[in-house]
Amino acid sequence: MKSIVNRKKRTILLLIILIFFIAGLLDIKYEGLFFQLLPASIQSFVADIF
Repeated sequence: MKSIVNRKKRTILLLIILIFFIAGLLDIKYEGLFFQLLPASIQSFVADIF
């Protein structure tokens, strides 16, 4: 029973991490709030990558 609960917790944690990772990439790609908070030099570097 405990292993099932631990597996569900791990799955949910991985799903949340994946969602945050995808949200971060989309924020950078579409120049969202997080992207705008970065310094200008980093913004230009990241904009060249994407």
